[in-house]
Amino acid sequence: MRRENPTPDFDRSRPAAFLDRDGVINVDHGYVFRPEDLLFTPTAAKGIRLLNEAGYWVIVVSNQSGVARGLYGTQEVERFHMHMQALLAAEGARIDAFYYSPYHPEGSVEPYACDHDDRKPGPGMLLRAMRERPIRHDGSFMIGDKQSDVEAADRAGIPGLLVPSDICDLAAAAASLIERARNEATAAMSRT
Repeated sequence: MRRENPTPDFDRSRPAAFLDRDGVINVDHGYVFRPEDLLFTPTAAKGIRLLNEAGYWVIVVSNQSGVARGLYGTQEVERFHMHMQALLAAEGARIDAFYYSPYHPEGSVEPYACDHDDRKPGPGMLLRAMRERPIRHDGSFMIGDKQSDVEAADRAGIPGLLVPSDICDLAAAAASLIERARNEATAAMSRT
């Protein structure tokens, strides 16, 4: 499942910053889906703004097993994402697309009660975003708070950074990865 947001320069190839949602952008207090329960991690807006300014596609990839478990529906996920986007926009930050996996093999709601490649650690959401957008593989990365996020990134062929969800500093993580990508690009150019 995905939702697009109006993005400048859609046709321009550029790297992507894939971000997990719960625990990285917002505080994860378990099955977060109501707009009134949205609480951003301390530097979420700043980190996303840094990524925007550095020219990255900012793409959320999130497991939302609460849909398969019957705790909430896809409309609630979409509403939550629209609310998140509006609050971030007020801070000068933009998410270019939201991808989420409503699947879980132990779910009770069809057709979501199954194992699916979109569910991290599967790379499905990342690979689909790479097919649907002009994403440059070099320089792309994933930031997540679970090993399954890093594994999904690895399976998609990009580096992943594991950040602790209890003290996630998205701005510091983003700045570090942006700097690393710039250094790698400079080194590659000097070798040619």
